[in-house]
Amino acid sequence: MLKEEPPTLEPCQSSQNSTGLVTRSNISEGLTSRDPATGELNPALATEWQQLDEKTWLFTLRDGVKFHDGTAFDAEAAAFSIDRMMNPDLGCDVTGQFFADQKLTTEVVSDSQLKVTSATPDPILPLKLSFVGIVPVTTDQQNKVREPIGTGPYHVGAWQPGTSLTLERFDDYWGELPDFSTAEYSWRPEGTIRAAMVLNNEADVAITLSPEDGAGDSAVEYDTNEVTYMRMDAGKAPLNDIRVREAINYALDKEGLLASIFAGKGKLATQLVPEGVTGHNPDLQPWPYDMEKAKALIAEAKADGVPVDEQITIIGRTGFYPRAGEAMEVVQNSLTEAGLNVKVEMGDVNTWLQHLLRPVPTDFGPRLLMGMHGNQAGDASFTLRNNLGSEGGQSSYGTPELDALIAAGESATGEKRAQAFADALAYEREEIVRDAMMVKVGAMIALSPVVSYEPNSASGDEMRVADMHRAGQ
Repeated sequence: MLKEEPPTLEPCQSSQNSTGLVTRSNISEGLTSRDPATGELNPALATEWQQLDEKTWLFTLRDGVKFHDGTAFDAEAAAFSIDRMMNPDLGCDVTGQFFADQKLTTEVVSDSQLKVTSATPDPILPLKLSFVGIVPVTTDQQNKVREPIGTGPYHVGAWQPGTSLTLERFDDYWGELPDFSTAEYSWRPEGTIRAAMVLNNEADVAITLSPEDGAGDSAVEYDTNEVTYMRMDAGKAPLNDIRVREAINYALDKEGLLASIFAGKGKLATQLVPEGVTGHNPDLQPWPYDMEKAKALIAEAKADGVPVDEQITIIGRTGFYPRAGEAMEVVQNSLTEAGLNVKVEMGDVNTWLQHLLRPVPTDFGPRLLMGMHGNQAGDASFTLRNNLGSEGGQSSYGTPELDALIAAGESATGEKRAQAFADALAYEREEIVRDAMMVKVGAMIALSPVVSYEPNSASGDEMRVADMHRAGQ
């Protein structure tokens, strides 16, 4: 049971959790695969890879792999998939999330070998390519596909829009066949209903639950690296004044949100890059809750002519996380108390995506966007340029100085890489303050007695049905 229907199963949109949750590793696969538990990069459609020079990598591909349509996977298909993903006219979200302004070129060496060259040195290119779902050369190059053909253990069966989506086991899969022959997805926005369907044996798995949803003994809690936050339109008045952005951070009672909305599951967030990810800055602390300080900053800005009475719209996403609507009401009330004029507009995933992804609607006043970000790849480069860079596909604001700090980290390795990204995060916190960080959340799913499954930190974005087994086996 999902909280919402996937808008598409297009592999190059799989960095969006509503799509990636179903698509990644189930329908489509990458050349490599990252183990979320260990951080290790494992073989997938490529069995090995080596760096030939600072810009070029050679991938040796797995033999005997077939696509769901029966055609053979080879280097031509891998090259096609990378080139397709990089097509700017296609507007793939994966491209913005993981490659930004990086340019890749491919060279088919043989059926089983592929060279990939980046325009600038990219020391983690094999990791980035784990997010590029490989598709056959017959795939539309100019338009996104709703139901893709991949190499994964499942292929798309029946999709009844608004009702259900069924994946069927691909019996010619190159790897170990999964236990379950079909996986049927349906969706309900109410967590209580999702939990009840598991308890009543109407569903086997329900995701995105809260303790109040009543999953009982079927509940399974786990840690995530998902961070909730509010993204500010820092280029629009009154949000273009750093005092107003600082005031928003002071006005939010994060401890109260953690206790009331998230039922104490998680901890206060300090940055978009969580612990365990290369580049996390351990020196950053949560903004203290100080309503009087927030009011003073708003008053000071108003006295200097900043139009703090301009209406600010909170763009929320229904069911994004448990009690999402209540969370936005808490944010609205806090900012109103601080002296700002705030309203809330809750919408579905498609409405929310219009405000998340560039180009955003321009006939709109200043925005606070409800956000939740999880870096599943283990490196800050997957967060910083796309989410905080000047031209990032999910960024609302940036500066040349921050762009330069991000670029310095992307070209470095080892400790220098980690330190450069940490410096970029410190600069953003001290000099820009584009976001109001909230809570690094815990998560809960419900499992029926039929299913054995251990969720991990990536399960909110990539839930591998092949990792689900019949209980007792």
